[in-house]
Amino acid sequence: MSENVRAKKHLGQHFLKDETIALDIVKALKHTSKYKKVLEVGPGMGVLTKYLIQEKDFETHIIDIDKESIAYLKKNFPVLENKIIDGDFLKLDFTSLFNKEPFAVIGNFPYNISTEILFKVLDHKNQVPEVVGMFQKEVAERIAAKPKNKTYGITSVLLQAYYDIEYLFTVHENVFIPPPRVKSAVIRLTRNTVASLDCNEKLFKQVVKAGFNQRRKTLRNSIKAFKLKPEFSDNIYLSKRAEELSVADFVTLTNMVVQE
Repeated sequence: MSENVRAKKHLGQHFLKDETIALDIVKALKHTSKYKKVLEVGPGMGVLTKYLIQEKDFETHIIDIDKESIAYLKKNFPVLENKIIDGDFLKLDFTSLFNKEPFAVIGNFPYNISTEILFKVLDHKNQVPEVVGMFQKEVAERIAAKPKNKTYGITSVLLQAYYDIEYLFTVHENVFIPPPRVKSAVIRLTRNTVASLDCNEKLFKQVVKAGFNQRRKTLRNSIKAFKLKPEFSDNIYLSKRAEELSVADFVTLTNMVVQE
């Protein structure tokens, strides 16, 4: 194991060594006309980067928090001299990034912050029309899960409210250095046409979280902290569990709640 690999183990990073998979991840970007820039998160030693910079449809930028990786990337990818960001993606100022231009996000994401990466994207959903990323398999399945599935949960609903999500392919652990103890998967998120939900969006998040925090209970019990409008006290949704409701159903449920 190289010193670079040892250095990044604490960041939850596993280096992809399979070139075919790396190319497949890059090809998973739809290259839509909605963006001209792509930001790679956690490029490590550049296994995706070398394919990204070959693409002519967009301009590649990269961000990494690890100093060794930054030094390596600057040395080995001089074409990206002014496009390498030394910093933390989770602390990145999206408002000023690319002068508010839309951009796609791609990466073999560090597993310990992969969900946080997507919620950061969600906070800036109107600037990020597409995401392609490698995740721990169970996390990818949870994000892409549909209602009436045991893996369907808070993350599924909140992300699917604004993105169409596709589970693309599974990746075996033996294609990484060091090998993770779990399988991985690549998914794609594409911004849908929902500009805003037809409900109070802050309340929507609260209702979704409350519903799934006690997912074995019916919604009548799991959201009892909220006051319902009298006309909805016997609504059929209240006899269901959170995992049975679609995004649209949760919007309807949110509109049953009295806004304090």
